Amino acid sequence: MALSLPQKPLMPSQAKASIQPIDHARIEAAVREILEAVGENPDREGLLETPQRVARLYAEVFSGLKTDPRIHLKKTFEQKYDEMVIVKDIRFESCCEHHLLPFFGKAHIAYLPNGRVVGLSKLARVLEVISKRPQVQEGITEELADILMEELNPRGVGVILEASHTCMTIRGVRKPESMTTTSAMRGTFRENPITRQEFLALVYTKQ
Repeated sequence: MALSLPQKPLMPSQAKASIQPIDHARIEAAVREILEAVGENPDREGLLETPQRVARLYAEVFSGLKTDPRIHLKKTFEQKYDEMVIVKDIRFESCCEHHLLPFFGKAHIAYLPNGRVVGLSKLARVLEVISKRPQVQEGITEELADILMEELNPRGVGVILEASHTCMTIRGVRKPESMTTTSAMRGTFRENPITRQEFLALVYTKQ
């Protein structure tokens, strides 16, 4: 009888890639239940197609669950350039895992190449994939910095996210002007205060 070898645990990226496709019918049924639970009539004209619309919405908003962001960093280019590369003001939208309400803002991404560079749009594409999942802003910031460090092997990475959270602006404490800033520094950006200060100055200095 053949022995069955123990299965290796899935890496995070493999686990995400193995998630089943969006179950539209199940979402539609759940939305009908929610509408009835709050005292609405899901069969009235204005709500007849709402379950289908919400199912399509979730398929779009959570599309990053089925995609590995690392695929956008597989192609790099040899380049003799050893100064900071920064892409500023990258718009992003995500969904808070606590209330399933959106948060949105902009990201600033920088890295110090180590002999190779990546296409600038790829940084935005990685952010786009990561942001399309239910999560917290701190998680996006950390994951983005870690993936760039692992895949690009740079001398350092700096990530700053600034976002407005509707779970704070339209409910609960209701502070519409509030902004949340998170940062993750890796390599030289963490170890060298001068590098970190240069990054912050380039991000926040008005042109």
